[in-house]
Amino acid sequence: MIDFQHILTSINEAASNEKDKGKIADYIPELAKVNVDNFGIHLIDIQQHNFSAGKSDEQFSIQSISKVLSLSMALGLIGEKVWKRVDVEPSGDPFNHLSLLELENGIPRNPLINPGAIVIADILVSQLKNPKEDFLNYVRNIANDDTIDYDIDVAQSEKRTGFRNFAAANLLKSYGNLKNDVDVVLDFYFHQCSLAMNCVQLTNTFFMFMNNGKCRRNNTFLTVSQVKRINAIMLTCGFYDEAGEFAFEVGLPGKSGVGGGIVAFLPNKFCVSTWSPGLNPKGNSKLGMLALEKLTTETELSIF
Repeated sequence: MIDFQHILTSINEAASNEKDKGKIADYIPELAKVNVDNFGIHLIDIQQHNFSAGKSDEQFSIQSISKVLSLSMALGLIGEKVWKRVDVEPSGDPFNHLSLLELENGIPRNPLINPGAIVIADILVSQLKNPKEDFLNYVRNIANDDTIDYDIDVAQSEKRTGFRNFAAANLLKSYGNLKNDVDVVLDFYFHQCSLAMNCVQLTNTFFMFMNNGKCRRNNTFLTVSQVKRINAIMLTCGFYDEAGEFAFEVGLPGKSGVGGGIVAFLPNKFCVSTWSPGLNPKGNSKLGMLALEKLTTETELSIF
């Protein structure tokens, strides 16, 4: 029996003693206000035992982690048609680069980089009667938590400074891969990225990706086949242009966000979330990456 609590406590101690905690994503003004010393970690195993250390109950902006949730909702709504508008290949480029979009005629490399997630947002805007409200209710339902909400200040902050996202959306529109008005799609996208959760809520939400598409209440949100596809994309594309490094060092599917959150899991074993807002040069949480490497090394649990 693995003593997860002991391991998480030691990870939290190591994180607090680390001198270089990375750099806050200050290009989004609201995120620049967060204390770089924050660190939290939460793990839930398949039997639904919970283990925490650090500031696991402090909320943060999940940012790009939300792209997995919008993808899962789109897949649930229109199924395999999603893949006609977005590819499933690693980009090898930072999350906000636009060069590949022109080379590949407006088809984003994968749904976890910004242009791909904007296409998924466009699908949801087309499919949902009240996109922002319906998406929020979808996430709350998965997590069984009605307190999860958007951080409106973060959404507005992103809207004021999201020039590259406007460029990506207009480029997609020029290739016919955006069906709705650019401003409407990006308003939804910025709200989606502004979802605020703590490590406990994030782990509860992603439990279904570890549990064959079933949430903690055993309700089915995705088929086994859909979960397999999404998990594969997380492994190959979930960490921007550092996905290979994460697979190499940690060996789990997962997703990061520039708010400093990371969620990762071992199917049918455990799901874990970390939060530390200081980022490495690739845009991933510096201490979060170290924490998850330590977790899989000490438990000897990974997909490999």
